[in-house]
This record gives sequence, structure tokens and C-alpha cells, in this order.
Amino acid sequence: MIDFTGKVALVTGGARDIGRAISIGLAKQGAMVAINYYDNETDALETKKMITDNGGKCVLIQGDATNFTDCVKMGETAVATFNQKVDILINVAGGLVGRHLVADMEESFWDLVIGLNLKTVFLMTKATLPFMNDGGSIVNFTSQAARDGGGFGASAYATAKGGVLTFTRSMAKELAPRKIRVNAVSPGMINTTFHNVHTKPEIRQKVAASTPLGREGEAPEVADLVMYLASSNSSFITGESVEINGGTFFA
Repeated sequence: MIDFTGKVALVTGGARDIGRAISIGLAKQGAMVAINYYDNETDALETKKMITDNGGKCVLIQGDATNFTDCVKMGETAVATFNQKVDILINVAGGLVGRHLVADMEESFWDLVIGLNLKTVFLMTKATLPFMNDGGSIVNFTSQAARDGGGFGASAYATAKGGVLTFTRSMAKELAPRKIRVNAVSPGMINTTFHNVHTKPEIRQKVAASTPLGREGEAPEVADLVMYLASSNSSFITGESVEINGGTFFA
């Protein structure tokens, strides 16, 4: 049993897909959840309603996780709303943006993808640490792409997620004196908007068919793993990246 009663969790990209499943899961287990979203207020309000209709506590925080000032605002708002420091930081914000071969890739696109997937984790970690309790937990999102180089045209995304993997391990060492554990999850093919937009249906079907468990993963399954890593149930795990891909890749 995971119990987050009395804990404050801050989730970037927490309004839809995997982020939504995490926000709902944390609230269901008693956490007070600060949900960051960038521009989709409709999704954010729907997520909030799903939580509050079931008696959960949350606050929505609009902000750009690539902007340090906005990141600080997220921490300040979480503390002011719930009148206590943050215990859990989940860095979900990120995305593929598009598929481009290096030969055709603009420098601005590279910078955008690296910023969205790697810089956000650095900025949110830096901004949240002053607002975070010792003994807290950080869970970052890397990807199977960090291990296998990603799909066709995803080199920028794969590189950024590889950086998240390395940053996670660095932070696990750096924050150990404060007893803050830092881990990551590494999803493979999960049934989300990400793949609805960026992956052709025939490719998804092929990957699912070749996956040992015979299907794509679902957002709540990833959320369950994240909650385990954020909880005291994983109290002796830090610096780890856990693969969740149905058996398509073994680290």
C-alpha cells in the first residue's frame, strides 16, 4: 500500500496522458498535488475535476518549464497553496515535437527539443530544491530512446533523454546528503497522445506485435511505477532508471 497522506507533490506536464495518470494516482493516495501545464487549460481543468470530484486536493499552475522564473513560481505556488514544502517532484514535461534527420534539422529545432526534454529537468530541479523537504523524492522521465537511439528522425529527442538519464544519476549523488532520492522511468511504446501524433498506426501495430507482452503500455501502468519510486516503498533505490516497455528492451 502506498500512502502519500500529508505529502505535497509537484508534477510538470501533469494535465494529460501519463502526467494526468500520475496526478490522479498521487491524489488518490492522499497527496496534495500541484499540477503544472503549459497551454492546454481545458485538459488541466478536466484533470483537476477528476481529482476534486473524488475528494482529492490539487492546484493548477500554468507555466513554462523551460523558463526558470516560471519554475520558481511553481514551487512558490505549491508551498503557498498547501502551506508546507514540496516532498515529491515529478518531471514529466517533454515531447518529441517532430521527426527530422540530422541532415535536414535546423539548429533551432535541436535547441527546442533539448530545452523541452533536458533543460526543463535541470531548471525544475534547481528551482524546486529550496522549496523541498529533506528526505524527498524526484522522479524524472527518460525514454527507451535514451537506450536504443530512438525511432527514425528522433535523434534530438533520444539525445535529450540520454542527458536526463545521466543528470538523474548525478543528482542522486549530489542530493544524497539531504536524503533526497532521484530516480527515472524509461517508457517504451505507451498509448498516449505522443504516439497518436508522431507515430504511424502501422508502426505502432508492428511494435506492439513484436513486444513480448503483445501490446502497448497504458498511462496508469507508468503512473504506478512512478508512485512506487516516489514513495517510501523504494527507500533504498536512487540513481536508477526503470525500463517499462513490455520486454522490448532490457537494460
